[in-house]
Formats: sequence, C-alpha cells, structure tokens
Amino acid sequence: MHRRHSVIWRDPDGKVVSCEEKLRVLDENLNEIRQICQDAFEDALLMGCDESQVRAVFAGVIETLKNPHA
Repeated sequence: MHRRHSVIWRDPDGKVVSCEEKLRVLDENLNEIRQICQDAFEDALLMGCDESQVRAVFAGVIETLKNPHA
C-alpha cells in the first residue's frame, strides 16, 4: 500500500525519492519542525514580538544551516 506524503522529495539529480522508509523519516522530521516552529512562533507573539520579524528570524535560521556532507 502506498501512502500519500506531504512533499515530493527529490535527490540532487531531480529524481523522486521513492523509498517508503526514507519518506516516512522525512515526513516525521518535517512534522516535528513544523510543530516546534509553530510553538516558538506562538510564544514570540504572546511575548509581544513583531510577527514579520519573527518570520524573518526563523527564515534566517534556515539560511544558516550547514551541509555536513559538502
């Protein structure tokens, strides 16, 4: 049985990643990231932070991620 995944993941050559185990891990990771970001976003707003600044800071965090395999 094939599951529907939230993202069509691709390898560096553009080929679709089709391994169900890999897709499961990627989906779980994305869901965890989404929940942690949502919680942190809500906390920042409750503490009076500007929404657009919070979004910019979160985007900046993503931009600074390092590829350990490069």
